[in-house]
Amino acid sequence: MGYIHILISSMLFIGLSVTANALRENYYAKTCPGVEKIVRQAVLQKINQTFVTIPATLRLYFHDCAVSGCDASIMIQSRGNNKAEKDHPDNLSLAGDGFDTVIKAKAAVDAVPGCRNKVSCADILTIATRDVVNLAGGPFYKVELGRFDSLTSTAASVNGKLPQPSDGLNRLNSLFGSLGLTQTDMVALSGAHTLGFSHCDKFANRIYGFSANSAIDPTLNKQYAIQLQGMCPRGVDPRIAVNMDTVSPRRFDNWYYADLKQGKGLFTSDQVLYSDPRSRPTVENWATNNGNFYSAFSSAMIKLGRVGVKNANNGNIRVRCDAFN
Repeated sequence: MGYIHILISSMLFIGLSVTANALRENYYAKTCPGVEKIVRQAVLQKINQTFVTIPATLRLYFHDCAVSGCDASIMIQSRGNNKAEKDHPDNLSLAGDGFDTVIKAKAAVDAVPGCRNKVSCADILTIATRDVVNLAGGPFYKVELGRFDSLTSTAASVNGKLPQPSDGLNRLNSLFGSLGLTQTDMVALSGAHTLGFSHCDKFANRIYGFSANSAIDPTLNKQYAIQLQGMCPRGVDPRIAVNMDTVSPRRFDNWYYADLKQGKGLFTSDQVLYSDPRSRPTVENWATNNGNFYSAFSSAMIKLGRVGVKNANNGNIRVRCDAFN
């Protein structure tokens, strides 16, 4: 693992130990004052290369924070006998462009005199996530910084920590509740599905042989189900991609919630937010009020960013985001 390097890193950052409560805006004001501008430029360059950068980075952030906290443990490559988080079955569909965005932003930060090895990969991922949301037309919110990177990453730690497409409201509330997030936070973060796509095998059970009484999930809009069957016929390559948002999949907006009202939630875990009366009022509100959604999403992202924060006692600043020091 390179314990000598870890020790040196810890010595360089002595006195910077933080907890979630110690995260703050402008954390790098003295050590790397232009970090947010540097990361944003790197993100913009990556987006200009491929739009997938946007949903890939946003999804990567949630998959990182939900497992062992926002500590960039998702970035680690498996080596030797250690199977890392990214190689857990639930993470295999994470697009490489999200990882590449963080790596390129890290290189851009480290290339600036005075900034080298001063900014954690966890904070770079946090900034990049805010920026992809904003550059896709979503809200701009101020990020709290001061995270250290993890010293461990195991596939086993992912078990049972991430939502599944078939989850109901109770399961979703339990998962997000374990992170200190409310049902409202969960519904807001689910709005990230306004961007990007999924694969046919993730929702095939809703359009083929759903039950003994109905081939199609009755909560699914019938016309939409027929469209999905056309895009995902039986036997099709399960990797075929389908947009999560039926109207504006490249723009971060509230159309996701309007889709839910029409029975066009791609996953059971999406549609349940409207079909369950406990969360329906929130969906109805945000389906017609983009401002309320943006405010709730920003708040939920800030709260998510406080989960499992590492400090100098249990983390460090990685030289490479994909490898331990």
